Amino acid sequence: MANHNVEGLMSVSVDKIRGMVDADTIVGTPIKLEDGTTLLPVSKVSYGFASGGSDLPSKTSAELFGGGAGAGINITPVAFLMFKDGTVNVLPISDKPSSVDRMVSLVPEMVDKFFGNDADKAAKPKL
Repeated sequence: MANHNVEGLMSVSVDKIRGMVDADTIVGTPIKLEDGTTLLPVSKVSYGFASGGSDLPSKTSAELFGGGAGAGINITPVAFLMFKDGTVNVLPISDKPSSVDRMVSLVPEMVDKFFGNDADKAAKPKL
């Protein structure tokens, strides 16, 4: 049997995917703007791979092997984290905002309500 051929196909596929996907792909390089704002791109990454092979019977002593491998990757930008003047805002990239997008965008506001400065605490009742 030529198991080493199938293992080789799978190994190459996985190594190529590892080379394409790392933490820098998901959370990108910070972009610093002139006004002091920093944007941090965030992406969703999905990938898949398949490989397979078969030993074919032969009347000769030569081993016959047939096989193949394939991989696919999808990188979708989903948001920017905007850091400015000590605050963080989520800027979603979406044509149709979902409930989850709205909840994520409310996180900074909720944090401010619970952990705002002392002047805000005196003026606002606790929830």
